[in-house]
Amino acid sequence: MPLTRRHFLAAATATAAVAATGVPAFAAPAAAPTEPDFRIPVSPDDTPQQLVAKAARVRPTQRQLAWQALEKTAFLHFGVNTFTGLEWGTGDEDPNVFQPTGLDTDQWARALRDGGFKLAILTVKHHDGFVLYPSRYTNHSVASSSWRGGAGDVLRSFADSMRTYGIKVGVYISPADENQYLDGVYANGSARTTRTIPTLVDGDGRTGRDLPSYALDATDYGAHMLNQLYEVLTEYGPVDEVWFDGAQGRIPPDKVEKYDWDSWYALVRALAPNASIAVSGPDVRWVGNEGGMARENEWSVIPVKDTGNGKYDYVLPYDAEDNGSREALVEAQPNAAALQWWPAECDVSIRPGWFYHADQQPKTVEQLTDIWYRSVGRGAVLLLNVPPDTDGLLPAADVARLKEFRERTDRELPRDLARGARVRDDGAGTRTLDLGRATAVDRIRIAEDIRHGQQVEHVVVEAQVNGAWTTVTEAGTVGAARILVLPAPVTARRWRLRVTQARSAVYIGEFGLYKSQV
Repeated sequence: MPLTRRHFLAAATATAAVAATGVPAFAAPAAAPTEPDFRIPVSPDDTPQQLVAKAARVRPTQRQLAWQALEKTAFLHFGVNTFTGLEWGTGDEDPNVFQPTGLDTDQWARALRDGGFKLAILTVKHHDGFVLYPSRYTNHSVASSSWRGGAGDVLRSFADSMRTYGIKVGVYISPADENQYLDGVYANGSARTTRTIPTLVDGDGRTGRDLPSYALDATDYGAHMLNQLYEVLTEYGPVDEVWFDGAQGRIPPDKVEKYDWDSWYALVRALAPNASIAVSGPDVRWVGNEGGMARENEWSVIPVKDTGNGKYDYVLPYDAEDNGSREALVEAQPNAAALQWWPAECDVSIRPGWFYHADQQPKTVEQLTDIWYRSVGRGAVLLLNVPPDTDGLLPAADVARLKEFRERTDRELPRDLARGARVRDDGAGTRTLDLGRATAVDRIRIAEDIRHGQQVEHVVVEAQVNGAWTTVTEAGTVGAARILVLPAPVTARRWRLRVTQARSAVYIGEFGLYKSQV
């Protein structure tokens, strides 16, 4: 029986029982649930065994599955900070400072395509509040700049270019807004009341059109965000990721803007139903650092608590070394409302800063490859920031580095040597591959079919060397992907995967063997 890249590990019998030891049988392929439970409530009265059983039942949604399959995505930090040299703007910048006279978003898209990126996220609005499209709801935008006579629209150009080159579109819209604070809107203490979105303004070209409208609860600033979300999600084509930062503005300590997450989420779901809502959102979480590094054992099912206005957040510290093991579930239990499928996104910049600075240089190929192994190779999605320069171009050094990075990772896993192998399952958590001849291997990629949750807690890979089975590597979690590097090539004809501990029935989507060409 040939082994394909996404082959299911099937049992000789269809048992899905897990022994008391936690050693599973492989489960036969089955249809994924149509309405997955991506968040399951927990109780302080749940036993440790009940917590694990609930964690085993948590499933990703279709949009989470689509997001996970991207593996490598791009960030583009671009705005007034590109021209002021700041990382966090002040909100009172002169819009005329924004002058990307050589803007070429096709160049961005070609570089990202050649770098192997499948989605790109533009900072449509950073914390300063400057907006990269002509919004009806602020004067702090490209429309107030003399660039292109006030008719420039970076978002339009970005979205068109990305789609032309086959890259999905994502938008970053910061909840923090220094400009709106200066204008008396952000953190002004206004009450949440029902607002009609979109809120038409004088001279609004949408007047008289049969627009879909929504009645949503929001503060003054919450309504401002809703109106801008409406513009972005109705006028620029399909959006596949909406990225909300969790930052508050740099405002006096007695001021606070309690974000209207529930209303923002509802509008995104209505206007962009396939979009993942990331970081301060229910679909994707921040890994907890800006180095692009996932945990050694990264769980996509973690405990969460309700923090109000429809937002669920970490129970354990966001940068905890362990946020999903059996021990972590018990530790979080007193303060947890639920267990949630909330996979990790690993953000990092190719340069030291998030915005372009002329005196900075991109990371080396070796650094980027190490990040790839520690993000994609640990079941997360890599989000690599590549900041455009003051001309509106990706710097030549960065463009070259992206291509080199893709070429390097292609050489790390050049061809799955297990394709066409003879396969034997023993129905008790072991799969054996016969490659037909002794073959050198130094990279192993394993993946669960996460439509059925994340179950593997420990796995061992063995090779038959001189007639004896020898452990060549092992790991804890697997999840969406686990890439294991052997310290030296191992040559063997027969290889086997043994899942030694799991939460429930195990579905493996991939057991790939590779010999790097590095």
